[in-house]
Amino acid sequence: MTAPILTYMPDPSSTKLKLPAGSCDSHVHIFGPAKQFPYAPTRSFTPVDAPKEALFALHKKLGIDRCVIVNTLIHGLDNSVVEDAMRAAPGRYLGVALVKVDVSDTELKRLAAAGFRGVRFHFMPGQAVDETPQEIIALSKRLAPLGMHIQVQLHAMYAKELMPILKESPVPIVMDHMGRVDAKLGIEHEYFQDYCRLLDQPGFMVKVSGIDRIDSQPPYKLGIEFARYLVRNFTEKCIWGTDWPHPNHTHIPDDGMLVDSLAKIAPKPDILHQIMVDNPQRLYRFTA
Repeated sequence: MTAPILTYMPDPSSTKLKLPAGSCDSHVHIFGPAKQFPYAPTRSFTPVDAPKEALFALHKKLGIDRCVIVNTLIHGLDNSVVEDAMRAAPGRYLGVALVKVDVSDTELKRLAAAGFRGVRFHFMPGQAVDETPQEIIALSKRLAPLGMHIQVQLHAMYAKELMPILKESPVPIVMDHMGRVDAKLGIEHEYFQDYCRLLDQPGFMVKVSGIDRIDSQPPYKLGIEFARYLVRNFTEKCIWGTDWPHPNHTHIPDDGMLVDSLAKIAPKPDILHQIMVDNPQRLYRFTA
């Protein structure tokens, strides 16, 4: 492995936008510290540690009270790094785990009791998939009694193909990063419109995170247009996240800028409250 890669700004800009009390960052990760939580041998790169203390400090600066930590392949199927952070902020920081589709019911029950609200899978170009959509739907039936959902990083190019299968899920399907489209293709592009048709289905939700992933040029004007479109047309199905500490990226975004972009994505106070407080609470069921 090469030298560790820094993926986040240690000191992002201060925000101009004051977020409502109870606001939730619905998509972050934690890396390490590697001495305590070793990185998986199969990881694609080695990050500079991004521990829970750095995340807590970031949220204090940004005015964020609640959070959902999503485990990543940096730690493989070892979810203990997320569990550790949840124990440090009980009821306010919850998790999404990485598991195999044949995970035992005993382990699923343990994860749910620990504060995990979902499990995550990927359908991205160039990324090996170890499980079929049919296997994921079979797993979803075991998640339903536990109040857990399926989270997918689903590229919009696969939305039309996977819709007939994914809509059979008895639990919510939460989709990451607006389908990872190329914002330069425009909102009317068939891939993005296919993705939006998923949101017409009951139970589907979207994270209007990743304006900086679909548009690599700050202040992310094109990315903001996509997020605003989703919030306007699917208000009750939208949640938001920073994606800190921004792994596998073209650049390091400024988290303060990402928060301030919400003033354009959800310009009305009631809509901002809905995507930052109400919708996350309904999905994740914070207890503090």
